[in-house]
Parts: sequence; structure tokens; C-alpha cells
Amino acid sequence: MNESNQVQGSCLCGSVTIKAELPSSDLGVCHCSMCKKWSGGPLLAVDCQTSVEISGEEHVSVFDSSDWAERGFCSNCGSHLFYRLKETQQYSVPAGILDLPPGVAMTHQIFIDEKPGYYDFANETRNITGLELVTEFSGE
Repeated sequence: MNESNQVQGSCLCGSVTIKAELPSSDLGVCHCSMCKKWSGGPLLAVDCQTSVEISGEEHVSVFDSSDWAERGFCSNCGSHLFYRLKETQQYSVPAGILDLPPGVAMTHQIFIDEKPGYYDFANETRNITGLELVTEFSGE
């Protein structure tokens, strides 16, 4: 991993540690119903692509949340560790478990059409609906 883009973090109890390389300083927010149920609110995460090293894997449990993705969590303390696409093994890691460098900024929100009305972010972001996201990834 490139030292300048490398970040690390851990779950709440410290049983699982994660090292990852950030391809950019972008932070995204997901408002989909699954992320809201998983995290109790919007999921703030950074894209780590496939550059993730996990220590303490014996404490990682994986939930098969859809046909295309799975979610990892610490089986000891319950901390959310990652959202991973099955086909590409691309990781999104919750921002709160990583020690992120200065300069990381919220740049986009996905499933904006599923965001409840009881909160808003002040940041100016690219807002993407669920349909727009699916269309973007399917190449249609």
C-alpha cells in the first residue's frame, strides 16, 4: 500500500483491525433502507476498492445482504466493518472506524430518494437516486 493514502482503524473492542488504501479523499453517504437498518441512520463510508487488509478475521462475521453484496461486522462487539461487492470484492468501509486524514470530504449521497425528512447535511454534494445509481452501474 502507498503510505500516503494508507489509513487504519479498528472495531470498538479492538478485536478486528483494518488497513486500507484510499483511492481518493471522497466520502459518500448511503440512505438506502438496508444501510439505515444496518447502521441506525445513514452510512458514511469511504471507498477502499480492493485494497483492504483485515487482522482478527476470526472475529469477522459476514451477512449476505443481497445478491450482489455482503456486510461484515465484528462478532465480538458488533461494530460494522465493511460493505463488500461480491463480484469485484470492492470494499466500502464505514468512516467512523478509520482514522481518516485531513482533507477527506463528503462528496456524494446515494439513494437520496430514500433519505428521511428528519435530517439534512449542510454539505453540497452530488445527490444520486437509487434508479440513477443502478442505471450508472448497469451501463444503460
